[in-house]
Amino acid sequence: MERLRIRVALTAAAVALGALAGCTGSNADSSAAGQAAAGSGPGAQNGYAEIAKLPDWSGVWEPVARPGRGGPPPEPPKVTPAYAAQYAAYQEKNRTTPGINFISNVANCVPPGLPGSMLQPYPIEFLFSPGRVTILIETYSLVRRIYTDGSPLPENPDPTYQGTSVGHWEGDTLVVETIGILPETSPLSGINGHSDKLRITERIRLVEPDVLEIVTTREDPEVFVEPYTTTARYQRHRDWKMMEYICAQNNRDSVDEHGNPGINIERKPGE
Repeated sequence: MERLRIRVALTAAAVALGALAGCTGSNADSSAAGQAAAGSGPGAQNGYAEIAKLPDWSGVWEPVARPGRGGPPPEPPKVTPAYAAQYAAYQEKNRTTPGINFISNVANCVPPGLPGSMLQPYPIEFLFSPGRVTILIETYSLVRRIYTDGSPLPENPDPTYQGTSVGHWEGDTLVVETIGILPETSPLSGINGHSDKLRITERIRLVEPDVLEIVTTREDPEVFVEPYTTTARYQRHRDWKMMEYICAQNNRDSVDEHGNPGINIERKPGE
């Protein structure tokens, strides 16, 4: 509600300023500034010239080695006593029942929060534009926006599934910092929930012409004794196209109030 009031106030202020600019003859300058902010005009053209110098991440990227799946398994995390029992129970369940899925609300079409959204077994795609890198995630048709225009991380972000991300380039590596991730999400398979201090740092780079590596570090003093880092790799497919993913369509999975998974195999009319 507070954000809505702020937006209304800003909209009113913008209208008033626009009217004033028209009266003083400065509307041409305002129009040019608006074009640059909207991604057109000379400023944007310079931005696209800078993009041409960045690494080529075109195509669609398929996860081929995710933490714990393919390649060497990562070292186990060091978790605080508050989460140790939960994680130990998950490990024991996987040991006695190999292949069991981590129980979360994903089965109920609730999207995973970061970093889980980047580790789903579905493709991702990168779009470069001035001041921003956009990541399209096929799972749940998610979109991540990483601001590379020098914007700082907000002091009190509104929590969301993907959080608020800012990035910068260190040579050919995109370094991304994310905060403001919803506290009911999973920072790691086997752990449900985290504090508002969770910070995710990703280092994204090409390690081979068609292999992308993402090194992800999780920091949360209430969950992890020390920062925990894992590495995932993705294979490029230049001829693939992203598909629409609507989780609720024909979804038969469920999770009850105790976290137990279920499935409905009844056929629906027309199936």
